[in-house]
Amino acid sequence: MAEALYSATSTAWGGREGRARSSDGRIDVALSMPAGLGGDDGPGTNPEQLFATGYAACFHSALKSAARAEKVDVSDSAVSVTISLVGGPESGLDLAARIEAQIGGVDPETAGRLLQLAHERCPYSRAMRGNISQEVLLVGAESD
Repeated sequence: MAEALYSATSTAWGGREGRARSSDGRIDVALSMPAGLGGDDGPGTNPEQLFATGYAACFHSALKSAARAEKVDVSDSAVSVTISLVGGPESGLDLAARIEAQIGGVDPETAGRLLQLAHERCPYSRAMRGNISQEVLLVGAESD
């Protein structure tokens, strides 16, 4: 295994209806089961929200990196990631990712190229490639 540039550790107790905390204490969250999964939809977060948040931040960093390399200003940009549980009890549950990027002030062709480069660079995208369904979309006024 390659030498780690950075590592993060979190521990969960109680599964989807418990608590999770990072080893450095920067993350310390209650977990609640969403109503769509048969839970009480309590005030806590859930694994899908946490994964979507990390993926969105990572993908946006990859987009900014690709834009720097191409000398394109993406300061008016945002990335949203939706993580869905798909499947069912008989087939098993899987994840699906929908990545939506808004890139203001950049023509759709350039924005599309940057998204492709970001998808190739993002560690989350690389880890998930071939393992889960991934959809990358340019959204917003610039893509109309």
